[in-house]
Amino acid sequence: MSKDHTTADVAFIQALAELLNANDLSEISVKREYGENDTLNVKVAKHVQMIAAPAPAAYGAPMAAPAAAPAPAQAAAAPASADPAEHPGAVPSPMVGTAYLAPEPGAEVFVKVGQQVNAGETLLIIEAMKTMNHIPAPFSGTVKRILVTDGTPVEFGAPLMILE
Repeated sequence: MSKDHTTADVAFIQALAELLNANDLSEISVKREYGENDTLNVKVAKHVQMIAAPAPAAYGAPMAAPAAAPAPAQAAAAPASADPAEHPGAVPSPMVGTAYLAPEPGAEVFVKVGQQVNAGETLLIIEAMKTMNHIPAPFSGTVKRILVTDGTPVEFGAPLMILE
């Protein structure tokens, strides 16, 4: 990096950090080329701690109470659904962004639980950097669970839906 660009580069890096926070991103990588042998490679990232939760309904509930309360039949069923990402029919998020279940506010959702879908059919949209990305079904099957709600942020690799 040339000394001529130092002030502008610092402002550029600060702008990237603001963009990272404003769009709820976890990482941005940029390469600026000023000329031959004069480049700037920038990677701005923030540490995101992912905490696995068994289901959205468990948020806010004390952790000790559910473990002591379930009957033996319920306790046996819990491990099977404890981590949706481990399910063979899980559809992972291909990017970081905001998930939308319908093409626009107030419109009919793309898919519902119990609906048959074909490979390539749009399941939902993930908005990333003001771009709407249609997420297709990786294979044909039935929608068993929808793991995200409309307008919620998603991380790369997070399970979005379960297809069987």
